[in-house]
Amino acid sequence: MHHTGRYSKYIRPISILLDLLVVNALSLYFFRELRVDFLVYIPYQILAWSLIALLVRFYEVYRFTTPVEIISKLFKQSTLFLLLVIAFFPFVKTTIFSGKAIAWLLSVSFVIITGFKYFFFYYLKKYRLLTHNNYRSAVIIGYTPEALNLKKVFETRQDYGYRFHGFFSDKKQGPEIVGKTDELKAFVLEKRIDEIYCSLNEISNEKIKELVQFADEFRKTIKFIPDTKEILSKNLKIDYYELFPVLSLQKTQLHDPLIKGFKRAFDILFSLIVIVCILSWLTPIIGLLILLESRGPIFFKQGRPGLDEKEFFCYKFRSMHQNVNTEQEASRNDPRVTRMGRFMRKTSIDELPQFFNVFLGDMSVVGPRPHLWSQNKAYANKIKKYMVRLYVKPGITGLAQVKGFRGEIETDEDMINRIKYDVFYIENWSFVLDIKIIVQTVINIFKGEEKAY
Repeated sequence: MHHTGRYSKYIRPISILLDLLVVNALSLYFFRELRVDFLVYIPYQILAWSLIALLVRFYEVYRFTTPVEIISKLFKQSTLFLLLVIAFFPFVKTTIFSGKAIAWLLSVSFVIITGFKYFFFYYLKKYRLLTHNNYRSAVIIGYTPEALNLKKVFETRQDYGYRFHGFFSDKKQGPEIVGKTDELKAFVLEKRIDEIYCSLNEISNEKIKELVQFADEFRKTIKFIPDTKEILSKNLKIDYYELFPVLSLQKTQLHDPLIKGFKRAFDILFSLIVIVCILSWLTPIIGLLILLESRGPIFFKQGRPGLDEKEFFCYKFRSMHQNVNTEQEASRNDPRVTRMGRFMRKTSIDELPQFFNVFLGDMSVVGPRPHLWSQNKAYANKIKKYMVRLYVKPGITGLAQVKGFRGEIETDEDMINRIKYDVFYIENWSFVLDIKIIVQTVINIFKGEEKAY
């Protein structure tokens, strides 16, 4: 059986890059005689395009998005982009304003980008129909009229790319019902189901909470089939499969490609400043002090679970004597820690090489701290929403750390509090929050922290 096409996650980033390439290349061509300083204009244009796309949700196109919605997004994006392009010229006196050049830029860009949009949109639909690939498998909890209507949509609109595997119900029986709701989890894992649809008429609030936790842990998508009652949560958004409404739990801002791109750009810039301005001269000094006290390498690298639980090597200045207990956390008065190591840990200097991890893309400046593999295995199934922290890149610093939950995990409560703040950060991210965390981290370094050992 073909499973979900893994390539589909690259379509949106590719679409963004192609669009930016088009508008920038056409600007260089049409504005070549307007005395435009492209070193200023191109970054302005990229920022303008990205902010508008974020505002109008230009790249939020899914398999069930209608052509009318796509056209609406195209016109909104083009109109607002036109206004910001025009706004650039009055503020730069050396440039020559040309309505004709701007009109050509917008017209040609609109045609090419529209072509890209419809190529991706229709190519995927035809690809699914011809090859039966890039499908998502689905089950429905409940055997209600609404659930039956959704099943009909799955079967009649094959271009949506869904394979329906049956109903689960505690209230009714029939050939299409493959089991009770208690049997759902095992079925979903065995059959590698991608999406779970729940009829709100037939499932309790407690069961919904349980299923949401299950979906978080095993990275399944959960959606809800509404009845005539009011929507239960502000965290639900409504999509339409033709005229049929489906409720989805909203993804966090950190899943948005534009936000991810912005955060990545900030990470590259910030890490580059630290590497050039601090690590370039500090590394030889720290390296010499480490070697004067103990033999071994200057840097310590250790495999840690990163984004989507993929392993990466986390770098630090070596703060311990060489030992085999690398999966054991440092504790208070740990004999493995050198005198130089105690100073580096107290001031967090040992963490500075992780800016190389940030620059390379394994980590972010701000995010949940990467745990040891041993901690991951111990707490993954023990603490609710633990796996949510692996949906984003780990960070050099994080909300949990600046709130005091850093260092040794002495009790389960320490880890629970750490996860609580990590999940809050992921679900409530903002750039302002990142800046606050960075500033508080610097303040904490100078103040000193009790658990920095």
